[in-house]
Amino acid sequence: MRRSGGGLVPRGVLLLLGVCNALSLEIKASSKVRAFVGEQVVLKCSFTSSSPITESLTVDWTYQPLTGGRMETIFHYQSVAYPTTMGKFKDRISWTGNVAKGDASIAIQSLVLSDNGTFICSVKNPPDVYHNIPQTVLIVSERGLSFQLTSATLLSILVFLPSIIVVILLLVRMGRKFGVLKEKKSGCKKSSIEVSDEPEHTDTDNCLGRLRVWCWKCVDTDEEDPY
Repeated sequence: MRRSGGGLVPRGVLLLLGVCNALSLEIKASSKVRAFVGEQVVLKCSFTSSSPITESLTVDWTYQPLTGGRMETIFHYQSVAYPTTMGKFKDRISWTGNVAKGDASIAIQSLVLSDNGTFICSVKNPPDVYHNIPQTVLIVSERGLSFQLTSATLLSILVFLPSIIVVILLLVRMGRKFGVLKEKKSGCKKSSIEVSDEPEHTDTDNCLGRLRVWCWKCVDTDEEDPY
C-alpha cells in the first residue's frame, strides 16, 4: 500500500496504471495477405506512439513457417534498414516504410510457395516499448485457375457436355433443313413478271368462245339450205 494525496492506494492499482501508461504504442497490420509465386508482396505495418520519434526507435520483423518451428528475425530497422543476410529471405526483403509517418512496412520479392507463414511486426519507441502483437499470415499460391475442379464438378461436366453437343448438332441440322425447304419453295414460285406474261383464261372467255363456235355452225347450216 502506498499513500497518495492523503489516502492509501493499493500497489496492484499502481502497477496496473504503470502498465497502461506504458502501453501507449499501438501497432496495426493485415491479418491475412495473398500473393502469387514470382511476384512481390508488401507486408503493411503501421504504428502510433505517444512519444516523439527518435533514433532509438526500432522495427523488427519475425517469421515462422506454416509448418511450425522457431521464430526467426528476418528484418531489423534502426535509422537504417538491416535486412537478413542469411536464410531463405536473403536479398529478397526491402524497406518500404517511413517511421516519421508511422509506417513500418516491408516488401518481399520473388515469392515462392515455401514463404507461406506467419509474420510479426514489432516496434519499440522508448519509452514506449509495450504494444499489442498483430500477426500477418502470408498465403502464396500459383497463378492460374481461381477454382479447383472437384470430383462433383468433373462428373457434372462429363454428364452435361455430351448432351450440350448433341443439342447443338440437332439445332444445326434443323437449320440446314429449313434452309433447303426455303430454297425449294422460292424455286417453285413464279415471279410476278412470269405470271403477268401468261394469258388469263376466265369462265367468260370460255362461254364467248363456245357461243362463237355455235354461231358459225348456224351460219353454215343456213347457207346449205335451198330456197
